[in-house]
Amino acid sequence: MADAQNQLTGACLCRAVTYRVVDAFEYALNCHCSNCRRATGAPFKPLAGIKRDALQVTTGQDKLMTYGDADAHDVHCAQCGSLLYSVVRGGQYVHVAMGTLVDAPSIRPSKHIYVGSKAPWYDITDDLPQFDALD
Repeated sequence: MADAQNQLTGACLCRAVTYRVVDAFEYALNCHCSNCRRATGAPFKPLAGIKRDALQVTTGQDKLMTYGDADAHDVHCAQCGSLLYSVVRGGQYVHVAMGTLVDAPSIRPSKHIYVGSKAPWYDITDDLPQFDALD
């Protein structure tokens, strides 16, 4: 991992689980797929992608709950239910739920994906590119 100055902290709602992640995300997106909407309870999930080994759970490892299989799953706090991150791309990457970051990342979402299945009651009002699927 990089030195402390390049790291961000994150936490669940109840603060039982905390994590550190290197501020070197490769991409950031707003995902509107139905799974992300259900997992977050929001019209989309702002996510930032990075290699899996760049994220380290610092407290509450015993309070993690996973939904999915070894190479593709969501990681929640079992105590409060917060979605912290998703393991994706064959287990090699994590998609950090940007809303759980305590510190501001240097990256910002660059596009909307899966708008073909976005919530019909939500209107995208920014100028970011929109894609019906991943892109």
